[in-house]
Amino acid sequence: MPASDRQHTLAKPASITGTSLHTGEQVTLTLQPAPENFGFKFRRMDLEDKPFIPALVEKVQKVERATTIAEGGVNVHTVEHVISALAGMGVDNAIIEMDANEPPIVDGSSLPFVELIKKAGLQEQSEARKIFEIREPIYQETRDGTIITIVPDKKFRVSCTNVGPGGRFTQYISLEINPEVYEKEIAPARTFVYYEDIAPLMEKGLIKGGTLEAAVVVRGETLLSKQPLRFNNEFVRHKILDIIGDLMLSGKRITGHVIAVRPGHGPNTEMARAIVSQYNAMRAMVPPAVNIPSGEAVLDINEVMNILPHRYPFLLVDRIIGFEGETKCRGIKNVTINEQFFQGHFPGHPIMPGVLQLEAMAQVASIVLLRMPSHQGKIGYFLSANNVKWRKPVVPGDTLIIETEITKAKRSIAQAVGRCLVNGQVVSEAELMFNVVDR
Repeated sequence: MPASDRQHTLAKPASITGTSLHTGEQVTLTLQPAPENFGFKFRRMDLEDKPFIPALVEKVQKVERATTIAEGGVNVHTVEHVISALAGMGVDNAIIEMDANEPPIVDGSSLPFVELIKKAGLQEQSEARKIFEIREPIYQETRDGTIITIVPDKKFRVSCTNVGPGGRFTQYISLEINPEVYEKEIAPARTFVYYEDIAPLMEKGLIKGGTLEAAVVVRGETLLSKQPLRFNNEFVRHKILDIIGDLMLSGKRITGHVIAVRPGHGPNTEMARAIVSQYNAMRAMVPPAVNIPSGEAVLDINEVMNILPHRYPFLLVDRIIGFEGETKCRGIKNVTINEQFFQGHFPGHPIMPGVLQLEAMAQVASIVLLRMPSHQGKIGYFLSANNVKWRKPVVPGDTLIIETEITKAKRSIAQAVGRCLVNGQVVSEAELMFNVVDR
């Protein structure tokens, strides 16, 4: 990763031509610069509309011997080596153009792509680089003995153990990943295959472009290759190369210590999904930006208190942020650790009581009810609540958006529906009934 904390793209386009591993087709791959926050996207230049396919885990279709992504019937095979090179060398945004459905395998490593990136050069961009810090361990284990976990670390580290069939070529290495380490210690490591796996792969129409120049073949205790091994533990280094590429399908650079035993593309991409899940859970704690309309539709806390009789600690509306017609109203409640009820409601595990969310709905519904001409100057008593549902806990730091709608108002009796949302997700809902009387 470049020392700068800014995003980087390529300074200019650069191309490479070769044979793809599994399809055996000739292909030209061109790395193109891309704008900030673009990420990595493949582009099939051989198809009529030249479609883009984002290099994201939700696009992963197959993970047999390589990682395949697809969108709308258009696919790209064996994406991990080029993505690994881009991520390892500190590129954040790039378009990967190809005139076939698979990158060239070249020598089976990512070194040719590293050299292509160096040929293109890096261009610093103005946007800050976004790095997701793993703060809670993520652990995954498969039935066939693969274990991958990520534990918190201020750097990006990978510790990997490769175990071949029957325990052959068991290798281990642990490295902190940065561009210098990646280029020297990871990029040259070539892909490898066990001889007994070749026939099944060929029967499935794979490795049509496979040669001893593009992979190391393991036959028993013997290694078949046009070149000698580049490292005495080349296999485990290539496993780390794959891990870097597959985890980048999360769309997030991370800091954390990846510990992998017998990794493969399937478990790697599942871990990428787990990273996305933890990231989304973290982002859910950030209150959404509320677009507060201007004009009379917004009521500040003083105007709210002019309408409602409630006061601390039972006033549960901080602001009215909008009305829709005569019957709908939206309010907001900022939930903080300083709330009086957190002193006794699950100390050490603070959760906003569900009944207070219900009361917040009633207060917002009362405001729109008492805004009606026939009810102005009166007060609404809460009569009943039906079909109450609490769906998710509300915790300190959440911004509670309270939406209510008056569904029926006849003389002194009114009915309403209400719901509370945090970050766009419903956390509670209910049907309410009021009795409107003179103060």
